[in-house]
Amino acid sequence: MSEQPTVLERLVAVIRDRQANPPARSYTTSLFAGGVEKIGAKIMEEAAEVVEAAAEPGPAGHAHLVHEAADLIYHLLVLLRFGGVEWSEVELELARRFGVSGLDEKAARTP
Repeated sequence: MSEQPTVLERLVAVIRDRQANPPARSYTTSLFAGGVEKIGAKIMEEAAEVVEAAAEPGPAGHAHLVHEAADLIYHLLVLLRFGGVEWSEVELELARRFGVSGLDEKAARTP
């Protein structure tokens, strides 16, 4: 029995398909057409909304944070695809850092 793809894997596949076969009426297609400038602006907008939602109390704040986090992740995935970066590359980088102190990892980076 084969394992079902995760929601993230399915989303990555849809984004990849939109880039390869851009439908005329597609938000993802419009993002790709706008390039880094348009996608980057959406990422900055969504990141700010994530931070704002994180400060909201209670169940409504929690639901808002989940919603905004999903928007941010979607736009980040579009930007990664635009830049030719596979999600598996990001996973490998995260795995490389796993178990390493964030402070030590930052100190080891070359300027």
